[in-house]
Amino acid sequence: MRALQALVIVMGVLIVAGMATIAVTLVHRSGAPSGPLPDLILSEPPGTQIAAVSPFGARLAVLLHGGGADRVVIVDARGGIVGRIRLGK
Repeated sequence: MRALQALVIVMGVLIVAGMATIAVTLVHRSGAPSGPLPDLILSEPPGTQIAAVSPFGARLAVLLHGGGADRVVIVDARGGIVGRIRLGK
């Protein structure tokens, strides 16, 4: 009987520790990036204007007009350009 009681107590402690680990991990991953955000300079032709900025998961989608065909630039959290989508006219 004592062995069963000890086993139940140990399993209860493991469940509580596992739930605490999951909670801490979720809070840590959902937090904002620490430190100052980097400046982002897009190398685009003269006359380019930002028409819209929209969140795209953990990234930003930036719609650009002018300076050629309209295009969308995908930017990650560190300020790096992930990809470009060009829109034909």
